[in-house]
Amino acid sequence: MKPRKKANDTIKAVLIAIFAALILRQFVIAAYKIPTGSMENTLLVGDFLLVNKFVYGARTPNWVGIPGTSAGFDLPDFSFPAIIEPHPYDIVVFKYPKDPHLDYIKRCVAVGGEVVESKNKRVYVNGHPFHAPPKLKFIDRNIYNRLYKDPEFFRPRYGNRDNFGPIVVPQNHYFVMGDNRDNSLDSRYWGFVPPENVVGRPLIVYLSWDGDSSNNGLLGKIRWNRLGKVVR
Repeated sequence: MKPRKKANDTIKAVLIAIFAALILRQFVIAAYKIPTGSMENTLLVGDFLLVNKFVYGARTPNWVGIPGTSAGFDLPDFSFPAIIEPHPYDIVVFKYPKDPHLDYIKRCVAVGGEVVESKNKRVYVNGHPFHAPPKLKFIDRNIYNRLYKDPEFFRPRYGNRDNFGPIVVPQNHYFVMGDNRDNSLDSRYWGFVPPENVVGRPLIVYLSWDGDSSNNGLLGKIRWNRLGKVVR
C-alpha cells in the first residue's frame, strides 16, 4: 500500500470514528459531571455519569456554541419519539428552564396533573407520602413555618422550602427536587420542567473524583467504591 493511500485511509478511519462518537453522544449516550451537592448523597460532586438520551426521545442539536456559556446561536430541532416518559422517583437530566444552556439533574417527584405538597420537610403527592430516596439528605434542622412566604419561591404565596402547596403540576410537565432537600435549587424555586427540556436518564457512575480529598496523587482522589455504581 502506498504511503499516501495509507495516510488517507487512516484519516478517513479517524473521521468516521469521530463522526460515530458525535452521533452516539447526541442521540444515545452522553457524559455528565455532577457540579454541585444538590443530589447528595445519591450523587456526589465529582461523579461522572453516562446518560441515556435515547430513552426519553433523542433530539437534534438546537443550539451551537461554546459549552458552558451562552455564546452561540439557536437551530431548529427535531425530536425522536420517547420510548418512555419520566416517572416519579426517576433521576432526570434536563435543561434548566431559566437558562437552557445549562444542564441540571434532579429527581422527578410528580408529573402533570398530580398535586404536590410539603409539610415540615415531608413531601406528599396526591395526598400520599412521597417515598424518601434511600440517601435523602437534610443539612438544616430548622423548619420554615408555613406562615413564612419565601420571596425566592417560584410562587411565594404557596409557601417556602419546607412547607409549600398544594401545587398542581401542569399537564406534560414535571416537578423535580434534589435529594439534598435543604440545598437544592429545584422546582420549588424556578417552577416546572417542560418535556422538551428533558435530556435523558443517568445510567452509571463511570468515574468519581474527590477534588477535596487530602490523599496525594491522582489515584488517591478517585472514589473507587463508586465506579460502575448504577444510578437510582
